[in-house]
Amino acid sequence: MPSPQQARAQASAITSGKAAPEAEVSPSSQLRTLFDRPRLSPGQRRIAQYLIEHITEAAFLSITDLADRVGVSQPSVTRFASAVGFSGYPALREKLQSIALGTLAGGPAEEIRGNELQAAVDAEIENLENLRRDLADPNLVIDIGRQLSSSTPLTVLGLRISVSLAEYFAYAARRIHPDVRLVTRGGSVAYDALLQSREAGGTWVLAFSMPRHAQETLTAVRVARGAGLKVALITDLALGPLADEADVAFATGTGSRLVFDSYAAPGVMCSALLQAMTDADPERTQARLEEYEQVADQHHFFLRD
Repeated sequence: MPSPQQARAQASAITSGKAAPEAEVSPSSQLRTLFDRPRLSPGQRRIAQYLIEHITEAAFLSITDLADRVGVSQPSVTRFASAVGFSGYPALREKLQSIALGTLAGGPAEEIRGNELQAAVDAEIENLENLRRDLADPNLVIDIGRQLSSSTPLTVLGLRISVSLAEYFAYAARRIHPDVRLVTRGGSVAYDALLQSREAGGTWVLAFSMPRHAQETLTAVRVARGAGLKVALITDLALGPLADEADVAFATGTGSRLVFDSYAAPGVMCSALLQAMTDADPERTQARLEEYEQVADQHHFFLRD
């Protein structure tokens, strides 16, 4: 009999296909597409990120109010509107309002929130709903999962607050991949590990960067790219230096209502990529899981439920 993990690997394979015509596109995805310009300045990226995170409110701000909220000048907002393809801020705001009004009209009625803990859960539910919309077409996840699966060794990078996500992914990936190398220390230690991975034949790095984003993560990603490795990034920002450096970025919202952030959506994104890796080489997946179950039974790794 297959183990529960083996059964899940067999039963939950991702099926490729076009997004259903009726599938919704999340407001954040619409804005990321709208603002997808490689030449945005750091100040313009700040404006874009503010609009992505506060669309229902920001769409109705005057140019003065928006500039104040972001901490930039009014001419900077005007230049941003031009940079993303609009004649000026009024035209951009009209587009933002159409997106915001569509969100309000199509969404559920606003419920009275309870305490702060419930509000934090509500925010994470919204993050997961946005991720669900973003995954309406799974082809990118399937493709990157295949690439990660074929990279031997596969390096997983997570520094500072991002260590926990990197450790989770690496722990699970080792069940289905023969050589996963986890990097959780920055500086020269990370550089050595990345260079050695490339010399050993690795082709991809999966990097994690959660707020507050570390300068050493950006440096490590640049070192990886310089060594000839490709970088897949799981982060909370679709725009910015880290996303610019990565070959592909999966932007997922983080919960920020409490003192420390929570990572429900990034965690699901990890599981989606792991599933795509199992689908990429099902024979290797089953062989490795069977071998692990034999060792686990022999050495009594787990309690009998």
